[in-house]
Amino acid sequence: MTVGSQVKQCKFTLQGIEQGLLGLSTLAQEEAARKILNEARDTLNEVIMDLDKRVEQLEMEEPQYKGL
Repeated sequence: MTVGSQVKQCKFTLQGIEQGLLGLSTLAQEEAARKILNEARDTLNEVIMDLDKRVEQLEMEEPQYKGL
């Protein structure tokens, strides 16, 4: 598995976790729990955005990673 495909796989995994946090926050009955879950989701979203930038960088440096 190439570095590019590993980074993309990590990103897709984190996106799944992000969706799980969203689902949990909508089911949470306590406001404090919803707030914590939403904060975790926001932090995770920042990590995903950073990974997107890294994927772009990898694709520019190593064209064979593009589209993987």
